[in-house]
Amino acid sequence: MRWLLSALILALPVSLLAADTPPNVLVVITDDQGFGDLGAHGNPILKTPNLDTFAKESVWLKNFYVSPVCSPTRASLLTGLYNYRTGVVDTYLGRSLMRPDVKTLPQHLAATGYRTGLFGKWHLGDNYPLRPEDRGFQQTLWSAGGGLAQPSDPPDADPKTAYFDPVLKQNGAAVKTKGYCTDVFTSAAVKFITTESDKSFFAFVAFNAPHAPYQVPDAFAAKYAKLDLTEKNFPKTGQPWTVPKLNTDEIAKAYGMIENIDTNFAALMRALEDKKLKDNTIVVFLTDNGPGGVRWNAGLRNRKGTVYEGGIRVPCYVRYPAKVRGGQAIDTPLAHIDITPTLLELCGTNSGAAFDGRSFARQLANTPGNWPGRTLFVQWHRGDEPEKYRAFAARGPKYKLVQSAGVAPNAKWAPKYELFDIAADPFEEKDLAADKPEEVAQLKREYEAWFTDVTKKGFEPPRIVVGSEKENPVCLSRQDWRGPKAGWNADSEGHWEVEIARAGRYKVTFHAPGKLERGTMSTSGELFDVQAKGTDSISMEANLPAGSTRLSANVTFDKGNRAVTHLTLEYLGPAKK
Repeated sequence: MRWLLSALILALPVSLLAADTPPNVLVVITDDQGFGDLGAHGNPILKTPNLDTFAKESVWLKNFYVSPVCSPTRASLLTGLYNYRTGVVDTYLGRSLMRPDVKTLPQHLAATGYRTGLFGKWHLGDNYPLRPEDRGFQQTLWSAGGGLAQPSDPPDADPKTAYFDPVLKQNGAAVKTKGYCTDVFTSAAVKFITTESDKSFFAFVAFNAPHAPYQVPDAFAAKYAKLDLTEKNFPKTGQPWTVPKLNTDEIAKAYGMIENIDTNFAALMRALEDKKLKDNTIVVFLTDNGPGGVRWNAGLRNRKGTVYEGGIRVPCYVRYPAKVRGGQAIDTPLAHIDITPTLLELCGTNSGAAFDGRSFARQLANTPGNWPGRTLFVQWHRGDEPEKYRAFAARGPKYKLVQSAGVAPNAKWAPKYELFDIAADPFEEKDLAADKPEEVAQLKREYEAWFTDVTKKGFEPPRIVVGSEKENPVCLSRQDWRGPKAGWNADSEGHWEVEIARAGRYKVTFHAPGKLERGTMSTSGELFDVQAKGTDSISMEANLPAGSTRLSANVTFDKGNRAVTHLTLEYLGPAKK
């Protein structure tokens, strides 16, 4: 199978892998920053001087692909596997939970003695056993769910100011921080990087900016708000991108968020230099998908949420001064699934695991070697399980097959295949499907075999564990509930698939805005009810048996009935007799 590689660690020259100290690894990933959101990529307005300098010092992966949205990209990046193998199919409603049995990059590195830390967005599970501290990260400071100002925020959080002074999770405990979120994550990462230790480190810095809502200190956005951000001030190459009611205020704030990222990236680079760690540190900078809003994208077609180039081709740069010559570019199509096997090889770690991705360490070292042609696959649409042919792309060495229909939930769609020669037509302007039916058929066959392979384990949702010593209490949010009526709107209804670790007494707290009068919780076999008055929350005690169950909860308040926004369960001890 062309898409599946065993973890055969290629024998690189001793000069590439040998080192007195294993290299440090710093991966910086941003959220919804598109291919055109860098000065180095031709943006004439956005100021990213530090990232531009880094790009000149690095190897540019010119044709680097990710998934159209956040969680699938992160799952593939941190495992070397296509996200469907990990159980991650979407970004919310319980579909972004990564199966606990899937081994991650930090687990591989920690097993060989690395210090590991995550600072920023995780988006692969908020509760035990799915949190970053359960998946190989020893030091963590992270935001829950898909980012700040989302239903996974604490019940009393204000979404209008969520990016400032956020409540985050630090090594398993909630902590109130001070400052702008990107600055906070950077400060924690710098502290981790500069900690004196005889161990090499792996730091994963995952900024949730420039993801909406577009909240940023005024000092960064003000200068862009004064500029004309319409299409006339950007290069005219490639696809048109503007819309009749272009929101230039959002663009100004997004650019301010990216310039703030650039400033924080400089702080990370200074930390390496101050500690004389620059030469022996592998730094990877990339983004998780195309731009989240309508703005210039270097001529690429479309944006986040699509399988066109504008949604899945992103900036990616790798710097390793001790072993890799910067200032060069790799044209070979590479992807998120290739990062884990590459970093493990560069760190001299033979994990014995199997990956979908390939190590491109030889290409970084400019060392001759065999790189057989392959086809990369990307698919994403809303829904609990992936559906064959729905919103996918197959990127071969020359041609790319696109079937873009069917992204929306409950979409009525019919497949329409497009074929592009990406080297000759990077902006996907000329559809060759009618002229080259044999290429369409070949890529379609490869996609069909891939889809069958990566979905064969099924998509039974991982269960959140309640009542464990690893996490108590547990707060469930609408980020991870499921069901046909599940969503983020006030009138949504859903349930959580959980595992009760210990039978006994639990304090159950219902959270919902308003003057509450009653709370009702149902499990797979019992109904619990409390009549109590409270503002925004009420509590009760309930005896729960151990085992798998399905939880749902509703409240009655002064304006009617609704599902909770959060449900907190705390194990108190054995049931009273």
